[in-house]
This record gives sequence, structure tokens and C-alpha cells, in this order.
Amino acid sequence: DWSSEPYHLPPFRLIEPSHFRPAFDVAMERHMSDLKSIVESNDDDDDSPPTFESVIAAHDRAGSLLSKISSVFGNYCSSLNTDEMKAVQSEMSPVLSRHGSAAVTLPGLFERIDAVYRNRNDSGLDDEQIRLVERVHLDFTRQGADFTDERKEEYAEIEAELAALQTSFMQNVMTDEETWCMTLGEEDLVGCPDSLIEASKSAAEDRRKKKTTTTGEEEEEEEEEGEEDAAYVITLSRSLVEPFLTFSSRRDLRETAWEAWTKRGELHPERDNLAIAAKILKLRKRQANLHGCDTFSEYQCRDTMAGTPENVMELLEDVWVRAKEAADREREALEKFVEESGEELEGGIRPWDWRYYAERVRVARYSFDESALKPYLSLDAVSNAVMSVSNKLFGLTYVKRDDVEGYHPDVNVYEVTEKSAEDGGPDKLRAVFLTDNYARPYKSSGAWMSEFRSQTRNLPDGADGMESIPVVVNNNNFAKAADSTLLSFDDAKTLFHECGHGHHGMLSDATYSRLSSTSVLRDFVELPSQLLERWFDADAPEVLKEHARHYETNEPVPDELLAKLKNARSFNQGFDTIEYTACALLDMAIHSLDAYGDDGDDFDISAFEERELERLGMPQGIVMRHRPAHFAHLFASQYYASCYYVYLWAEVLDADAFGAFEEAPGGIFDPEVASMARRYIYGAGNTEAPDELFRKFRGRDPDVRFMLEKKGLA
Repeated sequence: DWSSEPYHLPPFRLIEPSHFRPAFDVAMERHMSDLKSIVESNDDDDDSPPTFESVIAAHDRAGSLLSKISSVFGNYCSSLNTDEMKAVQSEMSPVLSRHGSAAVTLPGLFERIDAVYRNRNDSGLDDEQIRLVERVHLDFTRQGADFTDERKEEYAEIEAELAALQTSFMQNVMTDEETWCMTLGEEDLVGCPDSLIEASKSAAEDRRKKKTTTTGEEEEEEEEEGEEDAAYVITLSRSLVEPFLTFSSRRDLRETAWEAWTKRGELHPERDNLAIAAKILKLRKRQANLHGCDTFSEYQCRDTMAGTPENVMELLEDVWVRAKEAADREREALEKFVEESGEELEGGIRPWDWRYYAERVRVARYSFDESALKPYLSLDAVSNAVMSVSNKLFGLTYVKRDDVEGYHPDVNVYEVTEKSAEDGGPDKLRAVFLTDNYARPYKSSGAWMSEFRSQTRNLPDGADGMESIPVVVNNNNFAKAADSTLLSFDDAKTLFHECGHGHHGMLSDATYSRLSSTSVLRDFVELPSQLLERWFDADAPEVLKEHARHYETNEPVPDELLAKLKNARSFNQGFDTIEYTACALLDMAIHSLDAYGDDGDDFDISAFEERELERLGMPQGIVMRHRPAHFAHLFASQYYASCYYVYLWAEVLDADAFGAFEEAPGGIFDPEVASMARRYIYGAGNTEAPDELFRKFRGRDPDVRFMLEKKGLA
């Protein structure tokens, strides 16, 4: 019972890793009890068919304690994954998987769900209720509820093995990121801006602090020589590696950093993620076969807007051809710059050179220096900007609650309110919003949104209304500075992106938890996030003009600098698009194979990667943004497996959707368009099919032209 905690938040100060196993044991038992009650319910008449309320709505409420504990567990595994937590995660992953399988195959449960499904159009249900029936039925069939008993048992074994393998994959990546670093002296940071030097110094201090609180034979064995006394380090945090590759004048050090960055998941022979990924692929293939599909990509795409792998490939290949042409032009510009500057690069432009010379060409061609913009993009300024945009678009107000404790000292807690629908009424609590913005040991890399509680109106009788209020958390991995943390423009866009996901949770307006928040089709889930990015863009500069202020003087960003940012915007889009699209193409290709050898262990993923990139004609000097051994989207869970394309699919949607604001009389804060965006993009969740939601917002199907123009690929 967390009702004594503010907003019924988890009692973070009391939670220990050892608490999870006994808590899960109780929660799983209660969940099964809830489900058995559904099976045993007879409504008012033994001969009456099962009803929506007694089966589907009850199923939506079932396992509330398990949901609460699972949300805390998942967040801790991502944000506080200490050695003790990793041990619990490894123990619990197959246990939770087997529980999930048992819940789906509980005798009599699917039969009752199926009965409601078959009568759904003749039971007086509204559209949202019919949608819930259809989604729950599909959930069960996609998890094998209609299989024979023998196949159900095999499917449960596959799911449990996948859960264990995917956990190991992610933990191996995290260990590589935690243990590797490159120690530097001040003389090694030639060309690096002050903000990167300060972040590198802070990272060195953080690693020294970690050494005083933890010891481990493996960490000591892998420790870089002189690390203990190093004044500066570059770790495998993206917020350190990418700026170093962009600004460091030391080609040898750029190569060292790049090699480690691109080989995460295979830096140590005891952490062989390629072997794990091969086993995962074989198991997924068997899953697909059990569902009557030839390949895993066919199985995954069945429940997407795209529908088929062929539709996905049509979009990816169209963009790939255009991006290759742009990337080739960009490489020629880099090579010309190197030649004209009198430099000689052995081997030409290599992957560890591209960002460095692209930045120099950007400065020379557009007089735009990324480091000149950074002082105007403090974390505080960008956070204020996104909250201001949220207020102008959706009427949300954020109040920081310093008296409410998060799960880590870096976490900030905000109360999010909106005006009451009644004139003069008190403000209405809309959500609780947590931000966890800094990189640190035991935290996964990247950026993500998750929830401690999802929005719902389907509460048990007598439940406190606070349980319907969403609790949303945004995680980033910015390099923390001793004074003011300054963001790159890409980092600032990432903060807006994750807040877009956050709004998908906070503005959710569904009756049932299964249809709320981000529980949508995979190629729709990135639309709310990528759409919000557009308010922090040189093409819509009013937010930048208002909120991008120098962290020391509070002076607004100069118009001249914004003009240069806009002019330079399309440069290196070929590189960025190739980096991403190569990943999406390889994802589809590797999950579209109909065999992985007699044993998954004998499938050579590195050889497949090399062959596939050669077939695609990968431009020289560029590699995939995520290589297989650390491609967590693919191998740390199944959510994005064979679905990494969704970012590009959603980019088609977000570019077109933002066009509605640009065309509106009130501009990018037009209240009528904002209201429609809230209703159909941020609030509807999965209450309607996503293609129908987009048509209701835009009045037509999406047009790819907006995305191509945005990328400069039209």
C-alpha cells in the first residue's frame, strides 16, 4: 500500500533489490487469482454468455499489484542496474516470462475472451470497448493462446529462454559501457570545446567516486592504466563519444574511441553478444513458424500500420537511394576540404573522421560552429522551453516538487496540472512527471520514456482516484557538468523527443489501461515524440528565440546564429539518414531469413552484416548507428525487433502533421490544431486504429513529400 506516499508514488527510499523477488511472488499469485476469478465468474445466469464487463474489463483491471511492481522493477533495471539489481533481473526475467505464459494459457480464460470477441458487434458495446475486445483477443492469439497444449508448452519455453538471453544481451552492453574508458590529459583534448572538457573532467570524477564504493575483479582487470588518477576520461556515453569524435583534433584518439564505441557488446570474450543474438534469431524464427509465418519479420509486421515487410522495404529503399546520393556528395565535400587544407589522411575519410570534418566543413561553408550555439542551450533553458511549449499547446503547468523524493538524487519530480473545465474551479492534477537527465554508472545508455503508473479510468470499486493519474519518467544521458550542463543541438532535440513520449503518457485519455498511453502500434508510437521535436527547430525559430539564452549572461541567441543554423540544417543529412536507414534495412533483412543454420550458434552475424552492407552499397566512411552486438532495440527486447523502421515511418507522419500547424492561421501554436493534436495524436492512445486517427487529424492519408523535404531529399 503506497497510499501514504505523495501521489501514491513508490516508496523509493525503502526499496532494495532483495525486495523484488518476494514482492513478485505475492503479486503473481494475486494476478493468477484475479484471472481465475474471471474464468469462474458466471455473471447472473449460468447459461448466459460471458460479458464484456465480467471478462474484458475485469481482465484490464487484473494484476494491478503486479503492474505496480513491474513498473518499478523495469525502471530500476534501466536506471539503477547495480550488480545486485542485475542478479535479481537475471533471476526474475525467465520467472516473469513463465508467469506471463501461464496467464495467457490459463484453462478457460481464452475461451471466455473468445466468446466475447465473437459477439462483440452484437453486444451493445461502444467503439472503444470493441477496440479493447479486439486488442485483447489479438494479444492472446499472438502469444499462442489458441495453440495446442504441446505447442503452448513449447512457446512458453521459447519465451522464457528469450527473456533470459535478452537480459544477458542488455547487461553485457551496460557492462562494456560501465567498464571501458579512455584516459586523457589536458594536452589530449586539443580542439575540444570547454563544455566537453568540463564534462570529461566530471566523468573522471564520477568514475573515481564509483571506485570508492564498489570493487570488482573484472572491473579492476579491465581498468585502463592510470585511470584512477586521470583528470579527464571519455566513456562510452553517447554524450561524450559523439562530441569527442566531432571536435577532437587527435585522429588516433578519435579512432580509439570509435573502435570501442562501435564494438560494445563484443569488447570482452566473456560477453559475446553476437552468439547471444544468433540464438535469439533462431528462437524468434521458431516463434514465427508456430504462428504460421515463414519469417519473424512477417509475424512482427502483421500488427503494424505497415502490415507487411514489403511495405516497409518500399519506404526504406526509396529513402536509401536518395540518402546515398546525398552522402556521396557530402563525402566529396569533406575530401575536397581535406585536400584544400593541405592535410593528408591515410586511407581517406574513415568513420572516425566523418563527424570531425563534417563539422569543419559546416563552419567553413555556413560559418556555423556547433560549439557557439551550445552556451545558449543549457539543460535548464531547454527544459524551460519544452515546458513552455507544453503550456502553450496543451495548457499544462509544471511545478517542481523539491519535497518529493525520486529514486536517485539526480531525479526531479514535477506536479503537472491544467485548468479546470469549470470556470474558477481549482487546477486539475493531470500527471506526475519525473526527469532523470544525467549519465551515470549503472544506467542504460540512450534516452527513453517509461511510466510508474499508466492512465486509466477502469479502476476497481472503491479505488482512490489518484490511481488513475499517470506517473511518467523521462530518462536522458547528458554529460553532467559541475556548473551548468550545456547541450548540443541534437541533445536538446532528444530532450524534446522524450518529452513528446512523456506527453503521450500524460495526455492519455482512455478508459482502459490496455488502450492508454503508449500502448499503440509500433509505427505510431514515435509520432508524438518526433512531432514535439519540431517546436525546437530552426524552421520554427520562435521557441529558440525565446528560450535559447546564454547560460552566463542570459542574452538571447543571436538571430545571425539561428540563421546559420537553419542554413546548415540540411548538411550531413545524408550521413544521418544512412546511419539510421542501414540499421533498419539490416534489421528487416536479418529477421527475414528463413533459416539460421542447423544451430543458431553457427550463424555468423558479422559475416551477414558485411555481406548485407556490401549488397546495399554502404557509402565509404559511414557505419551503422547500432551494430549488431549492441543493437539493444533488436536484441534486448522484441518490441523493436524487425520494427526499427518505425522511426522513419513516424517521420513521414510527424512531418505531415507539423504541416498542419504551419498551414494554420495561428501558426505553430494554433489552438484549434493543437486541440486536434491532443485528441487524436497524444490523447487517444490505442482507442482507435492509428491510420484512422491520422485521417481524423489531417483529413487525409499521410504524404511522404513533407518528410523528404524536411530531410533535403526531395
